[in-house]
Amino acid sequence: MIEELLPHEVVAVEVHGDDGSEHAPLYPEEAAVVARAVPKRRREFALVRACARRAMDKLGVPPQPLLPGERGAPGWPPGLVGSMTHCDGYCAAALARAADLASLGIDAEPHQPLPEGVLDAVSLPTEAARLNDLAGRHPEVHWDRLLFSAKESVYKAWFPLTGQWLDFSEADIEMTVDTDGPLHGGLRAELLVPGPVVGGRRLGHLEGRWTVRRGLAATAITVSHPS
Repeated sequence: MIEELLPHEVVAVEVHGDDGSEHAPLYPEEAAVVARAVPKRRREFALVRACARRAMDKLGVPPQPLLPGERGAPGWPPGLVGSMTHCDGYCAAALARAADLASLGIDAEPHQPLPEGVLDAVSLPTEAARLNDLAGRHPEVHWDRLLFSAKESVYKAWFPLTGQWLDFSEADIEMTVDTDGPLHGGLRAELLVPGPVVGGRRLGHLEGRWTVRRGLAATAITVSHPS
């Protein structure tokens, strides 16, 4: 599912359900991070890293610990960029060579309405107005949850480039619907603060894709190197 949102340079590995979780051992350094976590957290932590190591293998990179760094961002081996996501019943990792992409971010969420009050906390008035319009035309999509996922993907792509926090209110996201169906499309995040500098050029926006499938809402952002 997640791979359809990403360019060919990206290797994505995903797992639906808990199948394979017993075959996802952790390195001692990783196990120490979640030693006091509840079993569900430990299982997801291990499974998403198993996905990441499978992606690393496809890129010819030997398996190694993947420890969370500042603000929980995973520490990737030199020469790689990537992103991980997990929610109930789903884990995925996406990786690319740093020579091919500057950054990327993925996120998956249950395709369900956000809890009451969350949309007001994470959306701008312009975004809320666009969501109302989209909901009127495509009520089968939970646009509030999709916007939340897009905000997460934007942040995951932003942070490795800047090392800085990006508030929900600092990116204005517009989602479009593909002409061949209402369950996938594009997204564009206008940055309302100075964007990251990539290849000597300051970015004013980030772009990506979204889809709704198998009970999930998923989004991805990729940042290319300037031509």
